[in-house]
Amino acid sequence: MEKFTVQFIPHDVSIEVAAGESLLAAAMEAGVHINASCGGGGVCGKCRVVVEEGVSACEQTDKLTQDDYDGGWRLACMTEVRDHLTVRVPMESSALLGGELPQATPRATAHIRKMDFEALKEEGLFIPPMEKIFVELPVPDASDHSADVTRLFQYLKTVRGEGGLDIDLSVIRKMPKVLRDGEFKATVTLERPVKSGNKSRIVNIQSGDRTDWNYAIALDIGTTTIYGQLFNLKDAAVLEQCGKVNGQVSYGEDVISRIIYAEKEGGLERLRQVVVETINEIVGRLLSRSGVDVEEVSTVAIAGNTTMTQLLLGVDPRNIRRAPYVPAANVYPPLLAQSLGITLAEHTTALIYPLISSYVGGDIVAGVMGSGLYRSDKLTLFIDIGTNAEIVVGNKEWLACTACSAGPAFEGGGIKFGMRAAPGAIEDFSLDPVSWEPMLRTVGGARPRGICGSGLITTVAVLFENRIIDSRGKFNTDQANPRLRESEGITEYVLVWADQTDIGRDITLTEPDIDNLIRAKGAVYSGCETLLNEVGLSISEIEEIILAGGFGSYIDLQRAFTIGFLPEIDPAKVTFIGNGSLMGAKMSALTNTLRQDVVQVVRMMTNFELSETPSYMDHYIAALFLPHTDLNLFPRLKARLSEKQGAVDTP
Repeated sequence: MEKFTVQFIPHDVSIEVAAGESLLAAAMEAGVHINASCGGGGVCGKCRVVVEEGVSACEQTDKLTQDDYDGGWRLACMTEVRDHLTVRVPMESSALLGGELPQATPRATAHIRKMDFEALKEEGLFIPPMEKIFVELPVPDASDHSADVTRLFQYLKTVRGEGGLDIDLSVIRKMPKVLRDGEFKATVTLERPVKSGNKSRIVNIQSGDRTDWNYAIALDIGTTTIYGQLFNLKDAAVLEQCGKVNGQVSYGEDVISRIIYAEKEGGLERLRQVVVETINEIVGRLLSRSGVDVEEVSTVAIAGNTTMTQLLLGVDPRNIRRAPYVPAANVYPPLLAQSLGITLAEHTTALIYPLISSYVGGDIVAGVMGSGLYRSDKLTLFIDIGTNAEIVVGNKEWLACTACSAGPAFEGGGIKFGMRAAPGAIEDFSLDPVSWEPMLRTVGGARPRGICGSGLITTVAVLFENRIIDSRGKFNTDQANPRLRESEGITEYVLVWADQTDIGRDITLTEPDIDNLIRAKGAVYSGCETLLNEVGLSISEIEEIILAGGFGSYIDLQRAFTIGFLPEIDPAKVTFIGNGSLMGAKMSALTNTLRQDVVQVVRMMTNFELSETPSYMDHYIAALFLPHTDLNLFPRLKARLSEKQGAVDTP
């Protein structure tokens, strides 16, 4: 079979591929990320590249203008390699795989809940699952020939009240030298059992007193991003944190695409390797910046959705996407971090958060635990917003959950100029109601490159309130304005003119973009409404809404109500917890009580599959308007729109 070399610039990466291979597949094999929200189906138009040298085969699509096509622009997923090629991947088609994730500006207009370490201590819950204990053992002499292990066990029982203990062979191998180097003064690390009554296990031993150096890492393994946090197990103080795009995005931007890739020969192992590589980059940065020795990290607590968890563990995820949607396991035992390929010490234990169902994973369980919902008297609605929106309702007495596919719109997918919250992403928008001239704010104050999810919600809400778009998401074309135009049969609004952008093109918001947002917000709203109805509740009975997920913290709450993204409620009842998955992972490394409670929480949570809930589709169809077919569900917005209409009608 004939083969050709494809060079990707500015990455300076080359790969040899068979004739007829797609450019997108070639990029994946070369480790070069090209955005492809639709999984390579030629639908999203995000994988735009420029073929600068060589011959390729690609039909022109409606995602490329004639000028683009004549200038060498192609869709990577639709382009076949027919020659040696030089391909430029423009900034707008790339992700920040090599660097850390920047932070957008939080938009939370309600209070933000943080973990209260002091409360843990006051309630007697601060008992880390990995505890360091300093021991001073009697030195052997002619009258005491006890074995080193016996000597240690006897001390722990007599002085510390530790009952039955197990010990790892690796510790026994180290013990003779460690004890004598430290003159029989040493620090042992105990792994506490999840179930009371089970034995604690000695997993490490060090010379001298090392009790002040006991650290843990919490990891949130997201579909799009992975976040890590290094903290001290003495006082929960965070030393370092960082995040990176999950390297798996090159193989699909949603869980279904990755499950399909995992079913290919070698696909599962490749995805496992890629996510471990990303984790190790994060771990390396946390340790190097903090100066913490890898030997002092005793725990890594991991939370992720069901698909991400199974991919990390190398467990085939194929049944997650097939009815009756069954995960391989709900609970995983503690593992050695090294067994997963994570570059930590041989004694470091990995704690994996348990899962509820195929689409309600450990990240949601972690959020429920970390937020304290499972211990609250308040009737609470918990919403974690992402490509999939997971929803939990209940309190300490009972819990029910569901998940709905919101799609990638909140992370830039399916939006013509959509992007993640990276520098240059439009994150805030306001409008002069007379001239329609916008005022924009971008992440990092950089020149505009596109629009992120929170910016999209705000922009559509502002356009709707100013009657530039109607309840169906269609533009009001009765008013002449240079920013409102038709391009190749599609009506769009120009957010930024080309000479003011960083990509040399007009950044626009199109009617299909708005339609994609309406479908995404409709899925979230109808998911909430369906779950509440199934348990016999209405939104008026909810005492608190907890918004989780990094994206949730950047939403303008009033704008979210305006488009019907969230059920309208008193804003004072809304709490933001940010990354609930990371918060819960940290909690599991700080308190063994939570690890014991979580098993009970998993058992008590009732899961509803929306695909098998007849009322869901009716609720979904009703939510495909701005804000909804029934404006009475949004009384505050209704009053505000009436006031605006009165102002317009007043001469």
